[in-house]
Amino acid sequence: MSTQRRRWGAVAVLALFGAVLAGCGKGVDGPPAPKAPSAETVWEVAGSMTATGPNGPRKGVPDAPLQAINGDGGKYDKLALNSISDLQEFWTAAYPKNFPGTFTPVSIFDSWDAAAPRKQAIQFCGESTYHVVNAAYCSLDHTIGWDRGVLLPAVVAKFGEMAVVMVLAHEYGHAIQGQARLAGMRTPTLVLEQQADCLAGVFLRHVAEGDSAHFTLNTTDGLNAVLGATVAIRDQDPSDPKNAHGSAFERVTAVQIGYSDGAQGCKSITTQQIAQRRGTLPVSFQPGEEFAQLPVTAESLNSLSQALSTIFPTSRKPQFDYAGVVKNCSNVTATEPVSYCPTANKIGTDVPALAKRGAPANGEEDPLSAAVNGDYNAFVIFVSRYVLAVQNDRKLGLTGAETAGLRTACLSGVVTTKLSEPRSDPRLSAGDLDEAVSELLSEGLAASDVNGKVVPSGYQRVEAFRTGVLEGEQACLSRYK
Repeated sequence: MSTQRRRWGAVAVLALFGAVLAGCGKGVDGPPAPKAPSAETVWEVAGSMTATGPNGPRKGVPDAPLQAINGDGGKYDKLALNSISDLQEFWTAAYPKNFPGTFTPVSIFDSWDAAAPRKQAIQFCGESTYHVVNAAYCSLDHTIGWDRGVLLPAVVAKFGEMAVVMVLAHEYGHAIQGQARLAGMRTPTLVLEQQADCLAGVFLRHVAEGDSAHFTLNTTDGLNAVLGATVAIRDQDPSDPKNAHGSAFERVTAVQIGYSDGAQGCKSITTQQIAQRRGTLPVSFQPGEEFAQLPVTAESLNSLSQALSTIFPTSRKPQFDYAGVVKNCSNVTATEPVSYCPTANKIGTDVPALAKRGAPANGEEDPLSAAVNGDYNAFVIFVSRYVLAVQNDRKLGLTGAETAGLRTACLSGVVTTKLSEPRSDPRLSAGDLDEAVSELLSEGLAASDVNGKVVPSGYQRVEAFRTGVLEGEQACLSRYK
């Protein structure tokens, strides 16, 4: 007999907006050595940030005195120009502290309506804007342009006004790159795009600290929505050679590097650093994987449990019950659809309910959805309950969203990396990290303590998972005590 190796597969997502932001900057060489993200959480170092405060445009603040060529003076152009005004002010002050040479702000802005007739289209970066649903920086003439008719309304409707700020902060990042000598003509597009994401993260930190003239950003709903927009505008087909931005995991990582480490962290993003981050993590589908999903069944969960016991062995193996969550566990509120009971050392799973979480989306998907559907959406929750058993075995606390919850997300990240190794069975496949990020940004059960308590910030949940994926077990244990 032989055992067929199984791999988790990603679900292809409708990529109507897949070209948004793609190829929007031209860039640069600059080989600073890779630098690890800060081990200090941003909420510990930035007391002026607020979790529950206002989010979005400030009320009563005059609009910026900027104008866009072909603009209509409407709310979306005003939103874009106010964003650019604050970006100009920020980088005018921050650029000389971080980069060589003299900063030259972008001074020409173009606005168009992608839904307008051809005769109303304008030329942007040497091309017609007819039906161009995009926002971009043009290095040919140092300009930034955006579609006010389709793109910006769709982004606002889905993620809120701060997502537009993120889009334009990304584009302004491209305007910074050439001046700062971060990249050159031979720099791969993936590096250019992740540097731009990073530089956008630097500005978002500035906004979250309350220093932006036109905008505020809280660190829960506000930042969650901004990261959701980042996930939505990702490389949705890992096997597409035209991929430009990176996966959702990589894009969020780049934003978080800028947010946590500042502009100096963005200097570390190079081809070598991205390759180092990727390690054994899958970035493209193996033959036959693209539409293959590992069914969430008792059999597949049993196979995964065996892999987990090898990755994180315990002195007393937990019991696995696939008939439902553990009921009547002393002093513990059972989490659905997978729970861990410390007193019984048992992991209970409602398999049909868990399978629903891992099912592909039915019907036509929203092209701007931050939901990445697939099997690892479910399996990462199962993994998280197992690592609670590991923590219990090591006499670590299991309650507290900011301690046990984030440590659980972090250790789940450690397991995820282990599952990507060539000999792992089951083995991670391209897209699974994005599915985990999607779960963490939405409900976040994989970052919950034994009672299902989670921190409200999706940023923190993803950061903890990313720490485990990239830095390993010891980083989890030292950071989340």
